[in-house]
Amino acid sequence: MSLYDERLSVPPAWWLWVPLPGLALALVLLPLGVPAALGALLLVSCAAAAGTYAYGRSRIKVTIGSLTAGKIRLPIDVLGMPEILDREEALAWRTRRADAHALMLLRSHVPTALRIEITAPDYRAPYLYLSTRQPHTLVAVLAFAKR
Repeated sequence: MSLYDERLSVPPAWWLWVPLPGLALALVLLPLGVPAALGALLLVSCAAAAGTYAYGRSRIKVTIGSLTAGKIRLPIDVLGMPEILDREEALAWRTRRADAHALMLLRSHVPTALRIEITAPDYRAPYLYLSTRQPHTLVAVLAFAKR
């Protein structure tokens, strides 16, 4: 049973940029012929669309016993105190304050985040950084799941 499920999809404006790499390559290949240019346009645009879709497919999911964030899966009982990060704090923890051993699911287009300490001594990561659009809701759900 899922208590929380958030998909970190890309902003709709990003989809307007998808055909541009294909268009650029098509213009470069136009002297080789129209079929080569159209093939490049189609192939590169499809690859860019697939990459954009894959980037925006990450999810944060909380169930009774675990937290799943992208490919990261942790039991709820190893999570310590969460800290809600506003835009400036989230940027700081993504850049100059970041720990190389931290577990991160970060998306630059999501301005707010959640930083959760990992309390289990057998985990090398000191904290978990999650980009989320609803940090207050996620904190409440994590508190509920821990009880």
